[in-house]
Amino acid sequence: MTHLKSLFFAAATALALSTASTIALADGHSKNIVETAVGNNDFATLVAAVKAAGLVETLSGDGPFTVFAPTNDAFAKLPGGTVESLLKPENKAALQKILTAHVVAGDVDAATLVGLIKKGHGYKNVTTVSGDVITARVTKGGKVYIFDESGGVSNVVAADVKTSNGTIHVIDSVLLPK
Repeated sequence: MTHLKSLFFAAATALALSTASTIALADGHSKNIVETAVGNNDFATLVAAVKAAGLVETLSGDGPFTVFAPTNDAFAKLPGGTVESLLKPENKAALQKILTAHVVAGDVDAATLVGLIKKGHGYKNVTTVSGDVITARVTKGGKVYIFDESGGVSNVVAADVKTSNGTIHVIDSVLLPK
């Protein structure tokens, strides 16, 4: 039991500290998720994808939403030409599927996520807006990882960016649905 408490404390501390990441995000309390992303150059690819997928209005809506937001570097990890291909109008449905696999209905902050992981004995399956399931896990060192249905893994590098319609958690890889 003491080990579990230590693990929980380490995870909560790591998530809280990760907010001070090198990714500078302005206080978004008065801005919605899209406006907050637009205001940060680290999300230029994500913003372009949200626009191409026709999701600006949705993600600017009341929500609340939790978005696991991949950075430009995360998109750059995809095979060459993937992003360019997905941004084409004929691939809008595939792009929507990928992007909505990063969105959870409701406002899930870091403390809530860590609590859910703790209750799940080290992991929590979460259904995304796309209907896909992502799995949140925490390591002994307190790092939180998100696993997608395709076997990909993403590290949460910044947490709890509050917006007027939810929360953004910054991730270092793109989540891919099956």
